[in-house]
Amino acid sequence: MINLNVGARHRATEDARLAHVSAANDLVQRTLARHGLMPEPAGGPGATAGTAPAMDDLLSGLKARFATTARQEVAIPTGAEFRQEQFTCEAGSRAYRTYVPASATAGVTGIVVMLHGCTQTAEDFAIGTGMNTLAEEHGFVVIYPQQSRGDNAQSCWNWFSRGDQRRERGEPAILAGITRAAMAEHGIARNRTFVAGLSAGAAMAVILGETYPDVFSAVGAHSGLPFGAAKDVATAFGAMAGTGPDPVTSHANSTAPRTIVFHGAADSTVHPSNAERIARHAMDRGSPQTIETDERGNVSGRSFHRRITTGADGSVELEYWVVDGLGHAWSGGRAGGSYTDAKGPDASAEMVRFFFE
Repeated sequence: MINLNVGARHRATEDARLAHVSAANDLVQRTLARHGLMPEPAGGPGATAGTAPAMDDLLSGLKARFATTARQEVAIPTGAEFRQEQFTCEAGSRAYRTYVPASATAGVTGIVVMLHGCTQTAEDFAIGTGMNTLAEEHGFVVIYPQQSRGDNAQSCWNWFSRGDQRRERGEPAILAGITRAAMAEHGIARNRTFVAGLSAGAAMAVILGETYPDVFSAVGAHSGLPFGAAKDVATAFGAMAGTGPDPVTSHANSTAPRTIVFHGAADSTVHPSNAERIARHAMDRGSPQTIETDERGNVSGRSFHRRITTGADGSVELEYWVVDGLGHAWSGGRAGGSYTDAKGPDASAEMVRFFFE
């Protein structure tokens, strides 16, 4: 049978596709502009940008930002290493940096995997969090995986992709593989292996805790999102705004990793309600009997609220920090890195204490 409408249908489909691409580009541009990553389209927040100019501006803005962070250099003390490495498995390949402190000559005490946020680099994240300094103090190795721009144009970890939310699939498999290789190299067991991240990196850290509890014994989530909060780009924006549905509840039988959560009360990029969801999900997987204590304090002019949940055996299973006045930035971070705020509790130091205590 000859279909005389093939050409017309193809044209209509192509028009629809182009309209969709234009709308998607406009949404990305306006969202990035709202978070200070590139200029607003002409006409303000409600204006519509053309497809080609919007994409050109987007790429130019991102290239400029990556060029800035790429020029940053991490100070390496005598005797320490900051290695550039590559890991490849069936799920894919990623570059990563490994910081081995000079103090490791006395023996490596553990491994902390640090997952950067969108538009950041491994070097930028190392500088902003100051984690290498803490590694020297406590003798642990730090791993900074680097997201490929070929896998995400903004270098975000793909926490919103179903294919990257499962064990032995996608980015979780790659990141767990990197960690296992380091554990084997340094002779580190699961109870001394941890993962933390910021924003998209925090969301991926939560996924790793969910899918690889046999690898990671504790998770640090700063300004992140709960497991299963989104299934694609469209639902990701809803999750970030705090308007999405409740995330998927896990039915995993394995031991849940201990969790420490940090979030700014003034975060306009990832709504603070996501932190509560991460904390609640961690408790759903934790001990059936717990004791909660609350404390309030002030550090460097920033007040905070901390909720501590302790299991029946006396171990702390959850710490949930909300920092007043903090936006979408690493609390107590160093000025040399992006998305940092020097005020407030030092999230890096608190996470390391929580991990190793």
